[in-house]
Amino acid sequence: MIEPKLILITLLVKLGVAAAVSSALARSETFRDLLLSQRRTKLQSMSLVAWITVPLTLGVLVRVIVPNFLAADLSFEATVLLGLLTGPWWGMLGGLVLAVPAVRHHEFLAPAVNVAVAAVAGAFSHFAVMEDIWSFSPLIDLSIYRWIRRNLRQPQLDRQVFLLVLIAGMSFGVSLIGHMNPRHYFSLYSSSWPIELAICLCSPMVVGIPLKIWQAIRIERKLKEQERLLLEARLDALQRQINPHFLFNTLNSIASLVRFKPELAREMVVKLANILRTLLKHREAFVPFSEELAFTEDYLAIEVVRFGEKLRVVQEIAPESLDRIVPSMLLQPLVENSIKHGLEPRISGGTITLRSRVQGEMLVLEVEDDGVGMVTEDGAPGRDSGRRGGNGIGLRNVRERVQMLYGGAENGGSKRGSSQAPGAHVEIYSRPGRGTRIALWLPLLAEAMWPQTAQPIHGEEKL
Repeated sequence: MIEPKLILITLLVKLGVAAAVSSALARSETFRDLLLSQRRTKLQSMSLVAWITVPLTLGVLVRVIVPNFLAADLSFEATVLLGLLTGPWWGMLGGLVLAVPAVRHHEFLAPAVNVAVAAVAGAFSHFAVMEDIWSFSPLIDLSIYRWIRRNLRQPQLDRQVFLLVLIAGMSFGVSLIGHMNPRHYFSLYSSSWPIELAICLCSPMVVGIPLKIWQAIRIERKLKEQERLLLEARLDALQRQINPHFLFNTLNSIASLVRFKPELAREMVVKLANILRTLLKHREAFVPFSEELAFTEDYLAIEVVRFGEKLRVVQEIAPESLDRIVPSMLLQPLVENSIKHGLEPRISGGTITLRSRVQGEMLVLEVEDDGVGMVTEDGAPGRDSGRRGGNGIGLRNVRERVQMLYGGAENGGSKRGSSQAPGAHVEIYSRPGRGTRIALWLPLLAEAMWPQTAQPIHGEEKL
């Protein structure tokens, strides 16, 4: 018979061992992926069983070899966990593995007991929903308190309390088996009912501790997934923004050209089709700069037809920048912003200049116009005050996407030579009556850091 003092110390150490092992396992990304996978293959289920059983099988071996180090043996609680998380069959397999050191120590009842425990726990996992299992609390007194309060109002079956009673009942059962067959099965047992009650109630706590630790990881991953989905939704909304006036004006221009310049009208239809196809198809967040430039060229070609000689386009593109990776749909909002707010107010029109260069570890993209420029609210040149769309869709679109995709700083009115943040940022230079230049500073991205995208079709097509 084990002394009551040693039993109580063992129960306390078991709680610590359960917390240490479950925390150590949670550090592995592979284990987290296996544990939180909603639908596991057979190989994944076997891998998850191995991750849990291998360290705890060593604990059973330690208990067999080292005298009085009984807290290392968590085979009962581990078998319950496996049954709850992987189902009865994989739980039985894990229970058999955990019983190997015990069988070598002539504890021949260990495999049968573990298989029975896994079967019962696995049956509960089919009866309950996974949320009931993940939310199982080791704080037994609070669980019972909540159960009593709920049942005073409306009696109902509480699966968490049922699981608590089920684990405690199985713990009492295996304790009796160990007491009646001490040579063939190991289990803590005490003839003192308070100590025996502590043994039975400790098992649900040992099972609940890993579930609580892993549940925290599960919640964290869910939050990250929700953030990712929200980010994708915002990016998708930003990418699909298109000025309806541009579409209406383009269609009106095509209608006026059909009779007198049918070839030019046909060319505009092709370019408009390219633009709409790019806007409507699924696009990745990043594309080669050559693809982004081709899309912007189609947009500018339509605008040149609309404005005639009033709009001129100049490109100063560094060849080494064409293969660099940039956020998609980045230049068109800036070009539209320059045309609408910078050049349209001028009777004589003006010039849009597109530039690109690689400077150190940064890709610099510039959109410059020689339009009306802008002034700040105090009348001084420099930062965007919102009068040119700095707080509107065009420039705000670009700023938000740069900030979301790179996490970089924004700089609305930096000057040359001023200190800059190392990440991506947006700079605006403007002088009233002389034009505005918007510069995007983007960190160079390796090809492995962005998903491959299908190249859009540009040029003439059969209509």
